[in-house]
Amino acid sequence: MGAQPQVSAPSGRTWPTIPAMLASTVSRRPQGAAVRDGDTTLSYGQLGQAAREFAAALVVSGVTPGDRVAIWAFNSAEWVVAVFGIFAAGGVLVPVNTRFKGPEAAEILSRSRARVLVTVTDFLGNDYLGMLADTGLELPDLETIVVARGPAAEPALGWSDFLDRVTPESVAEVERRSAALGPEDPSDILFTSGTTGVPKGVVMTHSRTLTVATDWVAMTGLGAGDSYLMVNPYFHMFGLKSGILSSVASGATMLPEAVFDVDRVLSRVEAEHVTVLPGPPTLYQAILDHPDRHRHDLSSLRVAVTGAADIPVELIRRIHDELPFSKIVTGYGLTEGGTAAATSDGDDFQAIATTVGRPRPGFEIRIVAEGDRDADAGEPGEVLIRGGSVMAGYLDDPEETAKVLSPDGWLRTGDLGVLDAAGRLRIVGRVKDMFIVGGFNAYPAEIENALLRHPAIRQSAVIGIPDPRLGEVGMAFLVVSGDVSPDEIIQWSRDQMANYKVPRMVQIVDELPLNATGKVMKDVLRDRVTAGHGEGAPT
Repeated sequence: MGAQPQVSAPSGRTWPTIPAMLASTVSRRPQGAAVRDGDTTLSYGQLGQAAREFAAALVVSGVTPGDRVAIWAFNSAEWVVAVFGIFAAGGVLVPVNTRFKGPEAAEILSRSRARVLVTVTDFLGNDYLGMLADTGLELPDLETIVVARGPAAEPALGWSDFLDRVTPESVAEVERRSAALGPEDPSDILFTSGTTGVPKGVVMTHSRTLTVATDWVAMTGLGAGDSYLMVNPYFHMFGLKSGILSSVASGATMLPEAVFDVDRVLSRVEAEHVTVLPGPPTLYQAILDHPDRHRHDLSSLRVAVTGAADIPVELIRRIHDELPFSKIVTGYGLTEGGTAAATSDGDDFQAIATTVGRPRPGFEIRIVAEGDRDADAGEPGEVLIRGGSVMAGYLDDPEETAKVLSPDGWLRTGDLGVLDAAGRLRIVGRVKDMFIVGGFNAYPAEIENALLRHPAIRQSAVIGIPDPRLGEVGMAFLVVSGDVSPDEIIQWSRDQMANYKVPRMVQIVDELPLNATGKVMKDVLRDRVTAGHGEGAPT
């Protein structure tokens, strides 16, 4: 744990590790509100104390520096306390997706060799411990289970019972470990979303994770006077690093939301004077379309941050015109690399909706075409990024790491993109999602964006399906409003885009299959087609 470069905070302060960042904010704002969650309110001083106690209980439980501690729970004050306790004890965080079933969670716990699991036993009708038990799988490394919310049956410990383990000696050990941590020590292992293929564990260090958090503060202007309503799940990079850690870096107040409910969001914005409300495009669409929106005072809202390849320009225009946000940002990030690009002040609606902006400070972006040559201006290719928050590697997988991370630090993202003349990045799809129609490359995100210009189309997802004549053709799954037929959409598409981009089949659906972070699970759509459930209107 030798001397390493420190991460500069937006204010000019430097923090070598996450515990050092929390300690700095506690010293500056001990009485400032850190978390408000139902009946629970923690000041920063109380958060620091609670995190130390949780860390001390981990020490008594046998956790040593570098050990993995998993959290499988919804957004809550306990989540925030636990994560800072894990870092203070020298542990490595392993978040688990709240939508996972027992076998999926067991795989993450097994592969990470987690020694402690923090979880809940009553969430949306799910008992996570029961789900684990039903798998019948052995987890030999898992020694301690802590139930943050809900009843705890042996061998699990309730939250207060776990904290009863704390001793003066364990508190002193926490102080020693926190001081001994270095910037290049591992901080977290987030498993990729797994929308395609097997999820991989992304190993990050304190310096890399702090880079994500502090840059997000600089990008948004997040400050001590902000109240941040957190809809994005904490198990995801956005909720964890651009949420919890960015809030602590700036001294903002965290308002966790367990699940997204538009009525509750509108009520909390008014009651708690929310200023920062990031989320997927669907969050803002739901607010704009809510029939009782005008009955709520939303005037406190200041910052909106979203990201997707298929944001309609009209949605950005409506957010600007109908909601009080003074700053609207779209960005591009990934678990393996943090936030690599974002729009900035002065960008117009078109740029905010159809691009993800320019590289963030400290980041470089390249677009490479076949043969790893640099793509020509305007030519699509794979997006490569290099910067301070690019991962250390995949957990226990040097071969996969070598496939995507070059010795000189360039990360292959698997995304297809184009750089425009102004240096802004536009994402047009995934490398493996691209399909070839009669020799022409078709990019799903580009087609989806074009489809969203139709006044009746609310959401779109496009995949390639086999075709005996052209090799592959596009199939569109659409969520619509109003009375519009697949044939009408196909005819409209012929007037809007090149023939090879026009979907040959259209299926109108009630909703698209989304993962917990709002991404369309295109493997589910492909499975529907393979299983014969992708009926639509053929052209």
